[in-house]
Amino acid sequence: MLNDVADASGEPMGGWLLLIYRIPSEPTRLRAAVWRRLKGLGAVYLQNSAAALPAGAAAENALRKLCREIIEMGGTAVLMSCGVLVSEAAVLAAFHAARDDEYEEIIDKCQDFLGQLDKEYKAEHFTYAELEENEEDLVKLRNWLAKVTDRDVFGAPKRAATLEAVATCEHALEEYAARVYAEEAEGD
Repeated sequence: MLNDVADASGEPMGGWLLLIYRIPSEPTRLRAAVWRRLKGLGAVYLQNSAAALPAGAAAENALRKLCREIIEMGGTAVLMSCGVLVSEAAVLAAFHAARDDEYEEIIDKCQDFLGQLDKEYKAEHFTYAELEENEEDLVKLRNWLAKVTDRDVFGAPKRAATLEAVATCEHALEEYAARVYAEEAEGD
């Protein structure tokens, strides 16, 4: 079953990494820290304190490091390499859903970005300072997209729409920049 699964590049997957852990209930920040780290890696929870990632050297290194940190917190952690015998489609669906949620957040931020540019046009704010601020926002969007696409080893359905949304932002900013340069040239 697992050998039939391919990542977004079409390469066959080499199994799964499963982290099963237990953390002391107090302080709660420890649980939150582990949850954030796993989310940042792109892991999905199969149940409480059991998270899965597609196998790979980078994922294994990151999970090994996290295991050491959990143990240093006074918890327990077991990292296993495994295959899914039953319900692999459900695990893949969880990965797609997790990435699609992240892509949807980026699409929402792209709408916010375009709305901000629209406000600049309506207020006739065509300054280098406004352009620089919007360029910084676009860089943040691009960086966020890069992190999510790195985690998206299976090519989630909303990936294409998100790439298109960021491209739309890039084009809109280019048009805004042209207007800023034209306005600044007229002011000279």
